[in-house]
Formats: sequence, structure tokens, C-alpha cells
Amino acid sequence: MSGISPFSLSKQPPVILVADDDKTIRLLLRKAMEKEGYRVVEVSDGKQCLDAYETVKPDIVLLDAVMPEMDGFSCCKQLLQIARNNLISALATFDTDSAIGSTVISKLWERTPILMITSLNDEESVDRAFEAGATDYITKPIHWAVLRQRLRRLLQQAQVYKQLEAANQALQHLANVDGLTGLANRRRFDDYLNTQWINLAQEESPLSLILCDIDFFKFYNDRYGHPAGDICLQQVGAVLNRKAQKHQDLLARYGGEEFAVIMPNTHASGALHVATAMQAAVRDLQIVHHGSAVSQYVTLSMGVATVIPTWESSPSDLIVGADKALYRAKAEGRDRIVSS
Repeated sequence: MSGISPFSLSKQPPVILVADDDKTIRLLLRKAMEKEGYRVVEVSDGKQCLDAYETVKPDIVLLDAVMPEMDGFSCCKQLLQIARNNLISALATFDTDSAIGSTVISKLWERTPILMITSLNDEESVDRAFEAGATDYITKPIHWAVLRQRLRRLLQQAQVYKQLEAANQALQHLANVDGLTGLANRRRFDDYLNTQWINLAQEESPLSLILCDIDFFKFYNDRYGHPAGDICLQQVGAVLNRKAQKHQDLLARYGGEEFAVIMPNTHASGALHVATAMQAAVRDLQIVHHGSAVSQYVTLSMGVATVIPTWESSPSDLIVGADKALYRAKAEGRDRIVSS
């Protein structure tokens, strides 16, 4: 690590947020940091530090322990809570209740290093600093060579963590997304359904599921070829995704030419309304399908089921209900919606 520049993984020089009530110390720190090529933002107390942290999003915080208004220990705790809240919001598209999601958040939220610089050097103060969440600790009078090396090391670590975070998110995306349609895949469908089942069992709220099947899709592939079939799946998936109404609704490619929509907090009437809108939207695409026995265009058969999850039942009960409804839709002539 010692041979890696803190600039090597970032195009811009790192931003150092300095919080110290001593104007002379701030000036000395600014001069020393700018000499190293860093950008510096100064504040004189803990409350200003919190505001500046939100605004400038620094790469590292140099924090004095003893300051007016709010001491460095309290400020450090609040900085970590702000970082945690920001990352939870940024990762809202992930299932943060799942084991993977909670692990990702727990690993990411603490990555902005906080280096406490203070005249306090007793064992109790050092313990308080690390308990508050400080990454490292040095004492005044400042040994400038030590400060430069610790800053360099912490910035290198932070940059590597960012790269790992980006890689983790990319892997999470690949693990949960269907490569052809860009929709959630079957794995994501299963994880989300299980999570929502637990949540809604606690709330005693309804959970609906729509299963969709493109009518006579095998004949479509046979007549127009698999590349055209892939385009058809992409077009249908995109229009279904636009019709999924709520933020909590999840549209997934369930398998082959089947799509599924998980709809938390949705009663049967609401699910039927969405299914009707989806079916109409696919018809409006007017994708020519001369291999169909029910229409000259691509159509959907749809099965809808709604339950209130309980601890005595399981997600498979909902899937079975929607699957039976879909089977009936096909048996009764296709191009229709059936509710279980």
C-alpha cells in the first residue's frame, strides 16, 4: 500500500475537512495539507463540521476532541450516523432487510475515515475516541511527518474501499438482474417475495402476485426466430415494468416467456386493475404474431392471486394460487385474466 498514491484511484485531489476551534492550528493544518496537494475545508466547531460534512462530502475528517458547541466525540458519533443514513438511502433499491443487503450497508457506511487530533492523550480519552467511531488518533503538538503518513494511509484505504464497494454493488446487480430484459431475475423474485411475506405477516397486510405468460410464444420463436423472440421479450418486459404502479412493486422475469409482479400492500381489486392495464399495454404494442391462435398480435394470459400472509402459510401458497389462475386463463382460451 505504501507505494500507492492517494490520488491514484481518484481524478480529483482528496478533500480534507478540518474541524478545530484553534485558528492557528487550522491555519497550520491547511498549509500542511495544501502542500501535500489536498483540498481543505475548515470549520471551528462540531455543529459546523456536521453541516460541512453533508455539503462537501469529504474524503477524510480531521477532528479536534475539545471544541465549543459540540465536542469531537459527539460530533464523531453523529458523523457516522449521517454516513449510515446516507448509504441506506442510496442503497434503497436493494433489499436492505436481506442478509446480503444488510451486510453491504454495514460494510459501507463507515468508510469516511475520521482522524482525531487533540491535546488529550490519556487512556480514557483515547478509548472514548475509538468508541465514538474514530478511525485513528494523534496528539498535539502535531508531529507533521506522522500526520502526513497517517493521512496518506487512511486515504489509500478509503479509496480501495470505494473500489470494493463499487465492485460489490456491480456483483449484487449481476446476481439479481436478468441479462436479457434488465428486469429482476428469479433469484431476486424469490428473495423479495420471502422478505415481503415476513414483513406483511407482521403487519397483517395483503400481498398480491400476477403471473403473465406470452401466448403461443414458442410459435413466435419458430416463425420469427430467437433474436426476434428476444426483442419481443424485451419490449413486453419494458411495458410491463412501466405499468407496475408502486415503488414497492417488483416485476421479474419468472422464466422463459413468463413474467411475475409482486405487489405488497395490494388488495385483489388493485392487482386486477394493474393486470388489466398491463394486458392492454401489451396489446397496444401491436407486435405482429401470426403464429397465435387468439390474435394477430402478441397477447398475455394472466393469473392473479392475493393473500394475507401468515406464519402458518408460506410464499409457495401464493405462487400456487397465481399459477392455478394462469393455468385456467390458458385453458379457457388465453388472452385473458383470471383471479384465484
